[in-house]
Amino acid sequence: MDLKHLQSFIRIVEFGSLTRAAATLDVSQSLLSRQVRQLEMELGTHLLERNGRGVVATDAGRELVEHGRGILRQVEVARMQLGQARGVYAGKLAIGLPPSVGGLLTVDLVMRFRERFPAAQISVAEALSASLLEWLQLGRLDCALLYNPSVNANMRFRHVHTEELYLIGSAKDGRELPDSVPLATLGKYPLIIPSPLHSVRQLIEADTARYGVSLDIRLEIDSVRSLLDLVERGVGYGILSRNAVLARRGPHGLRAVPIVMPNIVTRLVVATPTQRPMSAITEQALILVDELIAEGKLDPRD
Repeated sequence: MDLKHLQSFIRIVEFGSLTRAAATLDVSQSLLSRQVRQLEMELGTHLLERNGRGVVATDAGRELVEHGRGILRQVEVARMQLGQARGVYAGKLAIGLPPSVGGLLTVDLVMRFRERFPAAQISVAEALSASLLEWLQLGRLDCALLYNPSVNANMRFRHVHTEELYLIGSAKDGRELPDSVPLATLGKYPLIIPSPLHSVRQLIEADTARYGVSLDIRLEIDSVRSLLDLVERGVGYGILSRNAVLARRGPHGLRAVPIVMPNIVTRLVVATPTQRPMSAITEQALILVDELIAEGKLDPRD
């Protein structure tokens, strides 16, 4: 399979248009059409379907895009490692961060990375831990920070940070929060929490079930930003790390109080795939992450 054809196909799917992809790649539309036909002949299946607005990938096409991104990423890693053998940190690093971590680390991580490795590029993806883990396995990421991952033979996990979960409320609902909230009383609060896909939700339900606490879950919202917007408007209460509130930009009416007796503790780990050797630039980036955590970037004080 020609890697240029694969790269072109991925770009077509991303744009949903042969015309726009051709303009971006600076090639003719007819050339892209021939490349797609050649891929379809090699794979023995249709990859694209036309609609009124352009083209969309078939099921087989979407699968090729997922695998193709990983393949192209590994080619980039190989080039990067060859450059490092010559004593130059070059190429592109792809790292994933959960939203609450990204809000506190991304800017400092990018600035420090650019300063120390001017010949290299960094790409940061922010998403739920479950999505980041999937992208790691597909080869779209080199490393990621994850909350509470399950045992996975395909991943190396290294614990880097422990956080307590807080009950988050707003002054707008007319209900004052105490200085701390016993876990046994969480059922009194109408909750807005992430869906069961979210590792924090799994942790909350496991700990409350252990102590026989029934939760009043009113809404399931996976977006941390939207969840906190709803909490701020008095729709309900959230249960997240304190960092989720600290990462919120601008003035807000949110208050976070610790959950006690017992605390609910979430673990943040660095994850890298066992199936691929860790590149030198990935190792250097994770050193930067360790530095930022050691400096208290994930636990800034008000």
